[in-house]
Amino acid sequence: MANSIQLALADHLVNPANPLFLHPGENPALVLVTPLPFDNNFPQWKHNMLVTLETKNKDQFVLGTLTCPNLFDPLHKAWCCCNKMVMSWLAHSMAPSIRQSVMWIESASEIWRDLCDRFSHGDKFRIVDLQEELQN
Repeated sequence: MANSIQLALADHLVNPANPLFLHPGENPALVLVTPLPFDNNFPQWKHNMLVTLETKNKDQFVLGTLTCPNLFDPLHKAWCCCNKMVMSWLAHSMAPSIRQSVMWIESASEIWRDLCDRFSHGDKFRIVDLQEELQN
């Protein structure tokens, strides 16, 4: 019984399908998506980033569907490490001015939510502008 628990806890170290798995070749300085996000290309950047994170089995970190285990959970440290890696990937795939504005946010999902809130509004204004042009 104890052996099966140990195997389950070690799964994130060897199983690439486990969202807590980090490949030895991955590093925090990777730029996952270019071009960097700006007001006019955020939807494209967001889509490309989600696709890239999904291929690394890390999309759950930005979507907030893989929540942080409590402090006493043996997987807490592994989750924190993966969260920081995803935060770093996001930061390195941003323009410096945007990176500066999110650098003190504590989780990848909070950064993602902040970016979506900030840049999704621009799309609504553009839609209204286009609708007005069509009516004229």
